[in-house]
Amino acid sequence: MLTEGLVVVHECLGDDQQRLRRLVLKGPIAKTAKAGQFVAVQVQDASISSYDPLLRRPISFAEISPDQDEITLLYRIQGRGTEILARARCGEKISVMGPLGNGFTLPEEGELWLVAGGIGIFPLYPLAQSALAKGLTVRLFWGGENQSFLSSAGLSAWQALGLPIYLSTLDGTLGNKGLVTEQVQEQLSQLFGKTKQANDSSPGQIRVATCGPKKMMQAVTQRCMNFAVPVQVSLEERMGCAVGACLGCVCTLVDAAGTLIHKKVCQDGPVFRGEEVVWDESC
Repeated sequence: MLTEGLVVVHECLGDDQQRLRRLVLKGPIAKTAKAGQFVAVQVQDASISSYDPLLRRPISFAEISPDQDEITLLYRIQGRGTEILARARCGEKISVMGPLGNGFTLPEEGELWLVAGGIGIFPLYPLAQSALAKGLTVRLFWGGENQSFLSSAGLSAWQALGLPIYLSTLDGTLGNKGLVTEQVQEQLSQLFGKTKQANDSSPGQIRVATCGPKKMMQAVTQRCMNFAVPVQVSLEERMGCAVGACLGCVCTLVDAAGTLIHKKVCQDGPVFRGEEVVWDESC
């Protein structure tokens, strides 16, 4: 769907040094959007050319409010496109295309563990809301640079959900010092023991969804596979058209027969089963 979103909120998120922004758009996309999907946002520098930059920027849904016809997009200013997007003001209209891609799938019962690295936390919030509304038990594992980043990126909103949260920071200013994958490993080992034999829980009761740096998601997948825990990963890739025509975001997967196949992150993903991703290939 190609439509225009009315900017109703556009503000700095937390410490301005983190360069995080919260953009709320009102429009019909909210009626059909699902956690894990995204929109392709048109960013233009009107002072230079109506077609500059040419390519849209993909941004995942950080919150979906169908009753208010609103979607929330959280992003970090880290390039020319997002620099231009950050200039949008309330009352303006922005061209958006979506909802695009395939999002996360909720289990019918049991626990859902969410594992985020950095701004990979953003698309997991609507998933948590949907899971809690369905009556699932949810845990969050989140790693970031430091306390300033985690606080700026929405820690208080997660705490308000009332779910168990395991935090890691590289400098140790909040939570455990180190990588978030270490906390995931620790909790898996406590539940299942150091072997694949389950103790108090069974692998069928836990599902994992993860988003963040590729190396982190690879490590999460490997740890989950050691305990036969299914994991969904949200891949991130540079996109040209965002609708599957340009083949700019093709990634390599392996099917059940062990055959290598290629799929498009924008159309077939961005969410895939972690065990089917060929992590050593360039996605």
